[in-house]
Amino acid sequence: MEPINRRKLDHIDIVSEGEGIDRNRRHFDRIQLVHRALPERNLAQIDPSVSFMGKTLSFPLLISSMTGGVGRELGEINRNLALAAEAEGVALAVGSQRIMFSDSNARKSFALRELAPNALLFGNLGAVQFNHGLGVSECQAAIDVLDADGLYLHLNPLQEAVQPEGDTNFSNLRNPIAEVVQSLEKPVLVKEVGAGISPADAELLLDAGVEYIDVAGSGGTSWSQVESFRSNEPELGELFADWGIPTPQALRLLQPYRDRATLIASGGIRNGIDMAKSLVLGASLCGMARPFLAPARESAEAVRTLIRRLRREFTTTLFLLGAGSAHDLEDNEGLILDEHWH
Repeated sequence: MEPINRRKLDHIDIVSEGEGIDRNRRHFDRIQLVHRALPERNLAQIDPSVSFMGKTLSFPLLISSMTGGVGRELGEINRNLALAAEAEGVALAVGSQRIMFSDSNARKSFALRELAPNALLFGNLGAVQFNHGLGVSECQAAIDVLDADGLYLHLNPLQEAVQPEGDTNFSNLRNPIAEVVQSLEKPVLVKEVGAGISPADAELLLDAGVEYIDVAGSGGTSWSQVESFRSNEPELGELFADWGIPTPQALRLLQPYRDRATLIASGGIRNGIDMAKSLVLGASLCGMARPFLAPARESAEAVRTLIRRLRREFTTTLFLLGAGSAHDLEDNEGLILDEHWH
């Protein structure tokens, strides 16, 4: 089996079953929102929908990057996610597509447009691979196989540093990122994978022409911890398990760049209240991954059930804040009652 594919299967098993993988630091719980006892709204008339990249979403949910590759299980996960995203009107980003350049059989697990003709779909490649032979043509191929609306480039220096077979040459990546941004017709989004984007990172990305930044902060799945389960020397991964900038703080740090970049929140978002808090802190879209893994292994209907639950939670939060629409939350820090950071 292709090593990358074996790693993807390892990751799925560890994230599904491993204890302590989801850090559950509950950073969002430290933010209290202002409850309205007299919201002057009819819950049935609350509008949770948003527009993103010209497409309307039923609420600001992105099913974040998880997997894809060779074999029935990886293909079924993406199939179930795509069917559910289409049916419920939310966005979907696939896992890293790098494997399709070493094993063409993996391509079909990313060919999802037929299953989701109207959904907002994003491809995904690791930016570090620009230092290992990948370039504009591979980025275009990743978009083409998915007929994607945009391409995520993920940054994961911590994961690669603790991964037994990690690629750790992250030098001089700004220039190839800029080349990809300039060469592709579709938008390029850049994300971390659970350790956050700092203002210094944002400056480099904006300088490279990136207009969409997913902060992907700490608080959810710890990829350092995941890799420690795969290592003969797990101590390094365990030490850095909680490394990174918590997602709410990452959003706060990048607020000065809101006039130049669209922010996406992910990392430790686990319910509709967390989603509402993310919008209040400046995000336009909210990504979640691990909560969708178990239902995606089951069926598209199980994924849809979770999406509907999250939408109800998010809509209820709008109602209790006296907000008539998701737009009323955007960058509205007047809705924050208090914050407790220790």
